[in-house]
Amino acid sequence: METETTPATSLELINAESPQQTETPEKENPAIAATLMIDMKGQVVNPGVYELPAGSRMQDAIDAAGGFTPEADSRAINLALIVVDETSLYIPATGEETVLPATAQTVSEGGSSLININTATEAELMELPGIGPSKAAAILAYRDEAGSFKTPEELTEVTGIGDKTFEQLKDLITTK
Repeated sequence: METETTPATSLELINAESPQQTETPEKENPAIAATLMIDMKGQVVNPGVYELPAGSRMQDAIDAAGGFTPEADSRAINLALIVVDETSLYIPATGEETVLPATAQTVSEGGSSLININTATEAELMELPGIGPSKAAAILAYRDEAGSFKTPEELTEVTGIGDKTFEQLKDLITTK
């Protein structure tokens, strides 16, 4: 009976050490999350929000959503990209033309394209310098709670966006 217990004890020790190894990077750097959330849309078998381990690739996200549908254009997606928390991934159908929604952009009198912070999606906000997933989410949350931005300068009232960030953005954004 002791020979049966010894292998089980060794196996238990190996399993007991595994969680400690995965927690070590988090303890060293709290910014590294153990899991991330991704919103899968379009031509996947089961669209929805999925929780994946940190460091997952687009292929892992697509697998979690049940894989591509027969209509999916798998060539439109870089399957090797590492998934970032709060990403929304749209898989187009073969032949589908993917265009950014025009509602988030307006053309100023000078002809340049600006991001309208009152209508921009999270993905469009993240195209701005210094705006990642957490700041984009904070902008959307502020907009939901306080209503539309009346001036671009009001953006500095959003948690995490200070004067330095605003200086980078002021010539790239609009509220009209």
